[in-house]
Amino acid sequence: MAFGRNERVRFSKIYSLSCFRPSTRDEHGQIGQKGYSRVVYCNDPDNLEAVQLRYRGNYVSTTKYTAVNFIPKSLFEQFRRVANIYFLVVACVSFSPLAPFRASSILFPLVVVIGATMAKEGVEDWRRRKQDIKANNRKIHVYRDNSFSERKWKDLRVGDLVKVYKDEYFPADLLLLSSSYPDGICYVETMNLDGETNLKLKHAFPFTASLNGDNSFHQFKAVVKCEDPNEDLYSFIGSLNYNNDPHPLSLQQILLRDSKLRNTEYIYGVVIFTGHDTKVMQNATDPPSKRSKIERRMDKIIYILFSTLISISFIGSIFFGLRTHRDLNQGSYKRWYLEPSRTTVLYDPKRPVLAAFLHFLTGLMLYGYLIPISLYVSIEMVKVLQSIFINQDQDMYHEETNRPARARTSNLNEELGQVDTVLSDKTGTLTCNSMEFVKCSIAGVSYGRGMTEVELALAKRENIEQLDAANTSNISDGHTVKSGKSIKGFNFSDERIMDGQWVNEPNSDIIRKFFRVLAICHTAIPDVNKETGELSYEAESPDEAAFVIAAREVGFEFFQRTQTNIYLHECENGKKVDRSYELLNMIEFSSARKRMSVIVRNAENQLILLCKGADSVMFEKLSKESQPFEDQTKNHINKYAEAGLRTLVIAYRPLDEEEYKAWKAEFLSAKNSVSNDRDNLVDAAAEKIERDLILLGATAVEDKLQKGVPECIEKLADAGIKIWVLTGDKMETAINIGYACRLLAQGKKQIVITLDSPDINALEKLGDREAITKASRESIEKQLRDGRSQLESAKSSSALIIDGRSLTFALDKNLERSFLELATDCSSVICCRSSPKQKALVTKMVKEGTRKTTLAIGDGANDVGMLQEADIGVGISGAEGMQAVMASDFAIAQFRFLERLLLVHGHWCYRRIAMMICYFFYKNIVFGFTLFWFEAHASFSGQPAYNDWYMSFYNVFFTSLPVIALGVFDQDVSARLCLKYPRLYQEGVQNILFNWPRILGWMFNGVLSSMIIFFICKNSTIHQAFREDGHVIDYEILGVLMYTCVVWAVNCQMALSINYFTWIQHFFIWGSIFFWYVFLVIYGYLKPKWSTTAYRVFLEACAPSPFYWMTTFLVVASTLLPYFLYRAFQTRFHPMYHDEIQRRRSEGCEEETPGELPGRVKDKMDHLSERMKHSHREI
Repeated sequence: MAFGRNERVRFSKIYSLSCFRPSTRDEHGQIGQKGYSRVVYCNDPDNLEAVQLRYRGNYVSTTKYTAVNFIPKSLFEQFRRVANIYFLVVACVSFSPLAPFRASSILFPLVVVIGATMAKEGVEDWRRRKQDIKANNRKIHVYRDNSFSERKWKDLRVGDLVKVYKDEYFPADLLLLSSSYPDGICYVETMNLDGETNLKLKHAFPFTASLNGDNSFHQFKAVVKCEDPNEDLYSFIGSLNYNNDPHPLSLQQILLRDSKLRNTEYIYGVVIFTGHDTKVMQNATDPPSKRSKIERRMDKIIYILFSTLISISFIGSIFFGLRTHRDLNQGSYKRWYLEPSRTTVLYDPKRPVLAAFLHFLTGLMLYGYLIPISLYVSIEMVKVLQSIFINQDQDMYHEETNRPARARTSNLNEELGQVDTVLSDKTGTLTCNSMEFVKCSIAGVSYGRGMTEVELALAKRENIEQLDAANTSNISDGHTVKSGKSIKGFNFSDERIMDGQWVNEPNSDIIRKFFRVLAICHTAIPDVNKETGELSYEAESPDEAAFVIAAREVGFEFFQRTQTNIYLHECENGKKVDRSYELLNMIEFSSARKRMSVIVRNAENQLILLCKGADSVMFEKLSKESQPFEDQTKNHINKYAEAGLRTLVIAYRPLDEEEYKAWKAEFLSAKNSVSNDRDNLVDAAAEKIERDLILLGATAVEDKLQKGVPECIEKLADAGIKIWVLTGDKMETAINIGYACRLLAQGKKQIVITLDSPDINALEKLGDREAITKASRESIEKQLRDGRSQLESAKSSSALIIDGRSLTFALDKNLERSFLELATDCSSVICCRSSPKQKALVTKMVKEGTRKTTLAIGDGANDVGMLQEADIGVGISGAEGMQAVMASDFAIAQFRFLERLLLVHGHWCYRRIAMMICYFFYKNIVFGFTLFWFEAHASFSGQPAYNDWYMSFYNVFFTSLPVIALGVFDQDVSARLCLKYPRLYQEGVQNILFNWPRILGWMFNGVLSSMIIFFICKNSTIHQAFREDGHVIDYEILGVLMYTCVVWAVNCQMALSINYFTWIQHFFIWGSIFFWYVFLVIYGYLKPKWSTTAYRVFLEACAPSPFYWMTTFLVVASTLLPYFLYRAFQTRFHPMYHDEIQRRRSEGCEEETPGELPGRVKDKMDHLSERMKHSHREI
């Protein structure tokens, strides 16, 4: 029977409800003042005073632009880039006589580039708008005209009364009035807010809880006065004035937008905050802006090119000024044919300085093609296409959850190929966050035959032979019942307990009590599937669900909960018997109490307190009288912890009537108190009843490692990536998990830093905080020095392990540097008992201290700070909600997909972007410097070598598509070889493909290519006949010949650089060259007014001339020869990592041990790693 449907449960009589107490602090006295001025007229939104308040509507927009501001705001975004501002200025100046070309020829490419980028922005924003439209048009039942009717979310107003049904999202921030439960409680899932999957209990006021029917609200009117909109999810200050009686409000009466109603048929609520005033929207801040290291270096290259542009313009203006000054000699003009007497100020021998300055401005425009106008838009297009490939990678698709990988930003694709350190959460990231009942200790006897993954790692580490096949059987995905169906949450196997065999055990009575505690002491809710009849449980945590399922599988099935009773199916003498337990009180779990208790009355009229909790508090609560198996239980708990299991102690205590009556009166008095120390009174009352407990045993649940985690970590370590695990677990558990996932290995030196020492413990007992702080800091400082000594003497790689208390002192400014140096020299680091804030601080320390790329990966809301602080944040779309995913740059379903994301896509993206940028600068330097050489030949006259539209189309049509194809499709090695040789990843970590020598080398190649093209074209044609009729070459033909050579050379250079050809690359490379000739023909057919120097120059002059084709071939071959010889020499004598792998693949001998590289390449890489390490220390 489903809970809450046929029975009307009043939990207010069962729970202590300490968490439901409205705040009585002084903050409520601030209502009506600044920051606490909101007034809500409940069920009366049309009230004249309510209308005058003009609160926001419930329409939500997450878009960056609107129809009104798209053009101005998008243009502002585009012109934040220095290069675009430069081209805009050039376009404006091009309307003046200073311009060496027509204005339209510079405006056209600028409009195309800016327009393409704006179109991309518009498409992305439209997608966000469609999501907003979908959310705003959801339906909700709103009370209007004395009845509930369906309305859209966006039509809600502050003060509206709404009805929300089970499994629906709350459309706004609501004040809970009543629910399907008589006392007005409801269960809420806040996964979209804080990432937590456990259900939260909300509670309405008793005087509104009775309003639980559609016809109950005809006369309902109330006024809420509360805080103004803010982002604090964990507090709410306000008061409800009902029947002229004010009642203080707290967060327990507030239902936040985007939370979901669970296990409650319906609720009634009043809208308090709408739209962007809701707390979830107040928290929807933009993530921090992240830029890749390559992009930041690209900006520096742009500055270098700007400096080059200014330099050559300055040089040209000096020579132009000197030559102009010399034209005037004793009143006569040397270059009389230029008619300087009729010239303008642009060429006036009488004012050479002014002419030189104006020529400098002309040069800035003429040589502007050194700056690649289409670079930014091309890179953005390439990154978007790369992101699509990441999103559609079938090898990173998780079929069980139907979740593919998702690149949530395309700005950091190449950064994936440069990761030096991975900082990972454990629970839900390395593990499944799906608890399974694995072992238990009852009456000093350990039950559970299987071996966990951690135990297998321990056995391997200690060279212990595995017991037998049965002992490893429960490493499967769950316990298999007779039907062969796996049971989620239950992975227990022991013939002494299962199938009712527990009755034959010597301590069967204790076993019975043990599993009864598991079946009764909880807040879980049974739910029966109407179609299949299967019974499932909704619990506040995965651990609690595992306990109830374990009790059911052993024979104590919890199947129904009513107002004051819990019903179990129990097996007695082989028969199923229904037993009822009257639920009198429940003292809920809290992080401070670390335990939970219930008081029940059984069928024999016996009062019993059932309790479960952490061993750190439970053993203190045990009776001082004989506990015959306490030592055995403690020993088992320690072994379970070493096996990576989570443990809880199970105990009970019989109560007599008189004691219970006295305690109940005190407990109710504390519960009903309205004083500030109400919580303390409730805890004190609980302490009085939770004593003299009788030990039953302990449970052990396993949070299993995700599939493929050990192999992934091992492969990342082989790639030279350092792994840090930041976890809240105990040190023993974290160490053993480290062995299970191969983060630690036998023979690896362990450097442990901890404050768990006798001296510190003794000081803590004395309570002298200053002495504790001083001693702790000195201890950590000493341990860091000792760790450095151990590291220097270690013959193998080392691992650093540090606990949370020690980490607090290690992150101090005085010790941070020493800690970082020690940690970065270790191959792996484990930080235990880490808080969310410490995770973020450690990430920041590593990022800023090493100046290398850091990647943080996590799955929960507590990992958000770490993800946003790292250079790259990767969210696991797992069981803890979407908070981490929403704050991440990339999202994957399983940790093991990180291997492919980094080693394959990261390596490819880094290589593609690096080569693409280098090639972009190369082709623009080639083109720009041919203009410079021609101008020098023409006395720095400012005359361009090419037709205006030749220059305009160079970056847009003739050379842009091949470079985009390079950035999208090129592969140095296949995905299989990227994974087989993980050390190849170091090319990106060491930035081999985009370091300054390589960048300057490509620039030098560009200058050299421009010299070859210009001087061979000029010297081979200038002094001889070009046509059959004896005509020599003229300005128009020389321009076409040089431009043809440039187009051929830069595209063939691309063909030489590409490692992996597809038909698309062939089409773009040779198609760009072919399109140049098509353009020449079509453009040449236009009237001379439009085609100017291109009028029929190709068909009538160039195409018929064999000399044109021979020169083109000679120039292109000569241009490509230097790079070809360089690559041949490098591949033969100084090969890079991918060169050696390509050679082995071509020779058919790459079937080497996975991960192994040829000796000389490995030695070279190790040498580079050492050199980088020493340079880092010097920094």
